[in-house]
Amino acid sequence: MSATVEETPARLVMPRFSNCLFLAIIFCLALVVQPFGLSAQTLTARADLRVQDSSISPIWRGVDVQLSLTQGVPFRIKHVNAPHRVIIDFNGLSGEANVDDIIRSQRVTDIGFGQIRAGWSRMVLTLDGPMTVGKSQMRIKQDGSGAMLSFVLRQTDEDGFAAAVEADGRGVALALADTAGVQDSATNVPEQGLTIVVDPGHGGIDPGAEVGSYQEAALILSFARALGEALIRDGHRVILTRNDDVFVSLRERVSIAHKTQADVLISLHADALSGGRARGATVYTLADEATDAASAQLARGHDRSDILGGVDLVGQDDTVAGVLIDLARRETQPRADRLAELLVGGIKASVDGINSRPRRQAGFAVLKAPDIPSVLVELGFMSDAQDLANLTNPEWRAQAILGLVAGVRLWAAEDAELAKRTRQ
Repeated sequence: MSATVEETPARLVMPRFSNCLFLAIIFCLALVVQPFGLSAQTLTARADLRVQDSSISPIWRGVDVQLSLTQGVPFRIKHVNAPHRVIIDFNGLSGEANVDDIIRSQRVTDIGFGQIRAGWSRMVLTLDGPMTVGKSQMRIKQDGSGAMLSFVLRQTDEDGFAAAVEADGRGVALALADTAGVQDSATNVPEQGLTIVVDPGHGGIDPGAEVGSYQEAALILSFARALGEALIRDGHRVILTRNDDVFVSLRERVSIAHKTQADVLISLHADALSGGRARGATVYTLADEATDAASAQLARGHDRSDILGGVDLVGQDDTVAGVLIDLARRETQPRADRLAELLVGGIKASVDGINSRPRRQAGFAVLKAPDIPSVLVELGFMSDAQDLANLTNPEWRAQAILGLVAGVRLWAAEDAELAKRTRQ
């Protein structure tokens, strides 16, 4: 079996990102990023295809495809005609594997697999007739040993296959897990990724919210490491404001973003509110006045963490005063607002557990860098039983990370296009 994976006009045309069904999941690995003051480690390891655990098997009126990977990676699927083929492109999967033996169905007559360009590999399934991809998903294995990409090819007629090819050509919505999400603008994603500061809230003498044996600072640090790994795999440079259970002042967190020339700052929290009424993920941007009483209470609580650390908060407002800073914020704030909207869209598309009013504003000190788009993501509230269950569930966390990465990716594309138009 020798189907080519090269870009040849006669056989295959490399699909435009915007013309592909793009389902993605990033497997949460431990992120090794040094604390500020040391260089952040760039991780470039690729996932591998586990041929021995993969199969393409016959089922009634179709084919079942099970591809086992050492870790989850972003992927796209597209139908191509003349002959009938299904193409799967993987970002971050090694193209070095002999895949001939995984075919156990005569409905798949040929298979090709290999690298097509830096960072991308491709699998091509040649079919004996028209079949279309049904439900597709990549799931982390429960034992944490990798991920499984699963989909079914269902028999159809020529018109049905042509309709699938045409739908791919028009471009489709970005799907996360099994849920439709925001528009895929990956065509315009900058070749050079963003510098992203991921800020795990609290730490050290300030454990944040505490419910039972769980502390917010520890939960959020673990999540931040996994989010950082996923963002690195998506092509970005990531710096954590802390990589251990240490205290970092709010002013220093913002300073880290400035010193590393960050394009984006994402602060992560999972607070608790008295009464347990708040639940679900929310995304905040900066405002002088909070959108509601609960947001104001959260902002006051975050500021108190500096008081615990003996940091002098006098004069903090001076950092957001002045004409030049106001001008900078006029340009930055709409970009931060759009980032927040896309992060909300990604979370909605990837997990259950978003707040009924997910977009909010408050005067969080960590968001006060006037020249860096900054958002604060409350992943949930530890004071709510379901939110706490989500926050401690590895699968929910992995899916939430998928949504956040997708939101950042789409924002990067839009922001790059906006910058291009502004220069023109």
